[in-house]
Amino acid sequence: MHRVYLDHTATTPLDPRVLEAMLPYFTETFGNASSVHWYGQQAKGVLERSREALARAIGVQAGEVIFTSGGTESDNQAIVGVARAMKKGGRNHVITSQAEHHAVLGPCEELEKEGFEVTYLPVDSFGMIAAAQISEALRLTTGLVSIMHANNEVGTICPIKEIARVAHEHGAIVHTDAVQSLGKIPLDVENLGVDLMSLSAHKIYGPKGIGALVVRKGVGMEPLLHGGGQERGKRPGTENVPLAVGFARAVEIAVGEMKDESARLQGLRDLLEEGIRTEFSAALINGHPTDRLPHILNVSFDSSRMQLEGEMLVMNMDLQGIAVTSGSACTSGSMQPSHVLLAMGRDEKTAKATLRFSFGKTNTTDDVGYVLETLKTVLHRMVQ
Repeated sequence: MHRVYLDHTATTPLDPRVLEAMLPYFTETFGNASSVHWYGQQAKGVLERSREALARAIGVQAGEVIFTSGGTESDNQAIVGVARAMKKGGRNHVITSQAEHHAVLGPCEELEKEGFEVTYLPVDSFGMIAAAQISEALRLTTGLVSIMHANNEVGTICPIKEIARVAHEHGAIVHTDAVQSLGKIPLDVENLGVDLMSLSAHKIYGPKGIGALVVRKGVGMEPLLHGGGQERGKRPGTENVPLAVGFARAVEIAVGEMKDESARLQGLRDLLEEGIRTEFSAALINGHPTDRLPHILNVSFDSSRMQLEGEMLVMNMDLQGIAVTSGSACTSGSMQPSHVLLAMGRDEKTAKATLRFSFGKTNTTDDVGYVLETLKTVLHRMVQ
């Protein structure tokens, strides 16, 4: 069977160059980076060089990078850790959006249980948050603003630089989840002006199980875990040197190849979008038409014109060898419609009848042709 993987926003295959870089640190340089002897200090040196490589790629100092287990932990650490620290100064209000990843919405809900007030701002029909909305929502008690850089479901890129400027004028700390942006579009923390940024390795052909949280100097944050002094006391636990090496190598490759690869992915995305618009009059393209990531195409089918069951749509595509999803990998196993699409104004039935295509290194124009032909066959069969 011809197989096409179009779910690169969920995860990516490990780049062989990344695997090659990691292997020696599982067996040869195996020491605990917190140990003071030779073995430990060899591992420590490798860990810090990896940290420096990641820091260079996003425009920060090495000491501002904390390694975590992934994007979810980074989001939780940023939101809960900073909120608890700022509450001591009387700031108990958090601002976020209704279209955030659940790794942001979840900790915000937990903070509400602790007595924090959280404002969930609505997004427009493109999934966009405007700086003016942040300005209107800010209070004297606002301690933290968390808005994602680019949406993982529809690809819309938010004006984080403007949001950060407005929030800082009121003394609030700004966090952004940039997991999907890294390696796809230029990412400069200093230019964006954010205080915290969440990143993950497995979205850029790196290993699963490692991410990073950028914490700019001067930002107060309580640790979520306790029991050790690793990562400058902000994230205790034995450092995962092999995965840190893999993350750093993946970032170097992604940033080095970004210009050409992003242009290629955008070409594939646009080709598929054009084909879908031409072939399916009931198709609705979700996300901003221009301010969006190059590799994501999110398509819903108008429920007023075509009745489709979203889960069956995904399954039928899979039966033909095409791996796509209806939304975030963290929620696509659920029968619930995408909260992002609902926030954007799609009705529940239309939101359920959605496919998210996300392109990667192995995809070609032949894949686009196969997807279009398969989609025509699947839809014809499902609406009979």
